[in-house]
Amino acid sequence: MLDSNSFLIRSLLQDGFLSQADVERAAELARSSGKDLAETIVSMGVLSSRVLAIARAKITEYPFVDLAAYSVDITNATMLPRGIAERHGAFPLFVLDGLATVAMLDPLNLQALDQVRNAMACDIDPVICDPEPLHGLIARAYSMSSAMQEADAAPAAEAELTTGEEPIVAAVNQILASAMEAGSSDIHIGPDEHDLHLRYRVDGVLLEQQGPARAAHQGIVQRLKVMAKLDLTQARKPQDGKFRFTHRGQYVDVRLSLVPTIHGENVVMRLLRSASAIGPISSLGMAPDVEQPYEEFVRRPHGMILVTGPTGSGKTTTLYTALNAINTSDRNILTIEDPVEIRLPLVRQVQVNPEVGLTFASALRSFLRQDPDVILVGEIRDAETARIAVQASLTGHLVFSTLHTNDAVGAIPRLRDFELPLFAINAALLCTIAQRLVRRACEQCAVPERAGTAPPGGLGLSVDDMPGFVCGTGCASCRSTGYRGRLGVYEMLRMTPRVQQLVETMATAAEIRAAAESEGMRPMWRDGLEKARRRLTTVWELGKLRPIFEEEKRASLRSAA
Repeated sequence: MLDSNSFLIRSLLQDGFLSQADVERAAELARSSGKDLAETIVSMGVLSSRVLAIARAKITEYPFVDLAAYSVDITNATMLPRGIAERHGAFPLFVLDGLATVAMLDPLNLQALDQVRNAMACDIDPVICDPEPLHGLIARAYSMSSAMQEADAAPAAEAELTTGEEPIVAAVNQILASAMEAGSSDIHIGPDEHDLHLRYRVDGVLLEQQGPARAAHQGIVQRLKVMAKLDLTQARKPQDGKFRFTHRGQYVDVRLSLVPTIHGENVVMRLLRSASAIGPISSLGMAPDVEQPYEEFVRRPHGMILVTGPTGSGKTTTLYTALNAINTSDRNILTIEDPVEIRLPLVRQVQVNPEVGLTFASALRSFLRQDPDVILVGEIRDAETARIAVQASLTGHLVFSTLHTNDAVGAIPRLRDFELPLFAINAALLCTIAQRLVRRACEQCAVPERAGTAPPGGLGLSVDDMPGFVCGTGCASCRSTGYRGRLGVYEMLRMTPRVQQLVETMATAAEIRAAAESEGMRPMWRDGLEKARRRLTTVWELGKLRPIFEEEKRASLRSAA
C-alpha cells in the first residue's frame, strides 16, 4: 500500500517538478541520513518547501493557506499545548462557531488529528501550510505566549527577578529574529495604558505587529537592559546602549534607545547592517549619468565628494558603497561617525564622543597625523570641520562627507556659509550628490495604473499619462503593501569649469543650477519620474516628495527661462 509520501512523489513526477534522477538521488541520501524523502528533496534544493506543500494540498484535497497573507493571532497558542503543536506541526489559525481552522504539515496523519482535536476540545478543519513559515509562527507564538503568562504570574515588584527566565528571553529573541526576517531597520516597542505596541519599520514605513501583552513590557525592557549593559534600576531618564546578536550565522549590531513615558519606557532599536549588505556601486540604482562619474570620482587620489539629503535618505549607504569599492590593503581609510553604523574590515572607524572631547573636528585633526589616504567624515556640521575637511582634500587626501541640503546645488551656498575661500571650494570639491529613497513597486503584484486615474500633484502629469505607470495591488510577498524594498533617486552636480567660474563670481544657486543643467545635470525629480516609467516605483511614492520636487522643478524652469 502506498503511503502519502509515495503519492506526493508520484504527483510531482507527473507534473514535471521532479525527475526520476532527482528521486533516486534523494532516496539514496534519505537512506544514508535517516531523513524523510520529501524533507531530503527540499534540503537538496530541488524544490522549495512551499511547492512541496502546495503539491501535498493537491493530492490530499485540503486547502493550501499562505500564512504570509494572514495576520494570525498569536494568543491562539493558548488553545493548543506547545508539545503537540511542535510535534505535529500544527497551529490554530482561528475559531468560528466552534470549528477551529488549524494549519498543519500533514492532515493525513490521523494520530496528529486526534491529538489536536482532543487537546482543543472542538471540531477542527485542517489546512496545509508551508513548513518554514509554520514552524516560525509556532516558535514566535509560544515564545510570546510564555512571556505573557510569566508576566501575568509575576507580581509587579518582582518583575526584575523574572527577566532572565526563558519565556522573556525567548520573546525578545523572537522579536529580533522576526524583525530581521521582515527586513526591518528599526523595532519600536511602545507601552500604552492597556496595550503594548510592537512595530517594525520596513522600507521606511512603520508596520504594526502582533507582540506580547502589556504585562510583559517590564520584563522585555529589563532583558534588553541586560543585553545592552544598562542600569537596571534606572527608569526615569533616557538611556542609550548597544548589543550584538547572531541571526542565521551573521552578527547583527543593535542600537538601543530607552525613553521614559507616562506609561513606561519606550523602546526603539536600530538594526545595523553588516558589511556583507554593502554591494557594488552598481547596486545603488544610479542612472548612468550619475553612476559612471561617481565610479570615476571615488578612485581619484584626492578631492572631496559630498552627499546631501535629510536623515534616512540613504547617504550612509552611498558613501559606504564607495568605501567598499576602494577598500584595499594598499589604502589607509579612516572614518569618524556619529554613530558607526556599518563595520568594514581594514577600515579604522572612530565614533564621536563629545563627553571626552572627541568631535568631528578634533578627530579630523588627529586623522591627518595617521597617514590617511581616504577620510570619511560622517557630517560637516560646523565651519571648523568644513575647513579641516577641505584642507585635507587639498593636501592629497580623498574626503567623503555629508551635508543637510535639499539638492546638490545647495551644497555650494552651505559651504560659503562656513566662510570657506571660494578658490578652496573649487579646488577641493569634485562633485555633490543629492538623494532620496522611495519604495520599490512589488514585482509580484504591480499592475498598470487604470485609465482615468488622477495623478498626484506637483509632478506635471495628466490623466492620460497614468497608464504608463504601475501600482501595487498588495500580495503576500510585499505584506499587502504593494511595495518591497527601496531605491534611490539622485542628482549629481559636477564641478565643471563653467560651474567653478560661477562659484568664483558668487553666482546664485539658480544660476549654478541653470549652468549645470545646460551641461547635462538631470534634476532629481526627473530621475524619479524615469524610474517610475521603468516601473521600478510608483508616482504615488514620488508624490510624497512633492514639496522637494516642486521646488526643484520651479528652480529648473526658472533656470531655463
